[in-house]
Amino acid sequence: MRDLIAISGKQYAGKDQLADFLLKELVGFYKMPLAKAIKAEFAELYNLTPAHIDEKKAVYRTGLITLGQRRRQQNPDYWIKRVLQTEGAKIISDVRMRREYDYFKMHHAFMIRIEADRDVRAERGKLVQENDPTECELDDIEQWDFVVNNNGDIKALQKQAQDIATLIREEALNRS
Repeated sequence: MRDLIAISGKQYAGKDQLADFLLKELVGFYKMPLAKAIKAEFAELYNLTPAHIDEKKAVYRTGLITLGQRRRQQNPDYWIKRVLQTEGAKIISDVRMRREYDYFKMHHAFMIRIEADRDVRAERGKLVQENDPTECELDDIEQWDFVVNNNGDIKALQKQAQDIATLIREEALNRS
């Protein structure tokens, strides 16, 4: 079974919810967003806990962004490699850039795109910076292992997560 799943989608498309449903279906996986690696290093540098950073995110946002950008300037794949260095089967729930897509695809990740109409996403939360590369750089990619439509209810998303898990398990059986 592939031990790396990468999920891409726009804000409020349901990336984390899909990842959480997949975690229930695929034993041994854990969720490891790229943002978690940034928070972990920031916490280590400043003797904080990730929970404290989450509680005071507004206070630390600038520092997190600065650290993220500084490491990417040193090595564009820094955060990707940091996530891949951690042991175990992972679900990366926040693939947003072409470089990330290419890297995870090269490492044989199961690539998932989750789509939801703009009006549906706007009902779920305040949409900001919609033209930012982190929101639209992967829009033209068509090579996904699975595309999820998340315009329906939570049960429809859960069913698609079950379908994805079945597909991943069947793929593993066929490789054996």
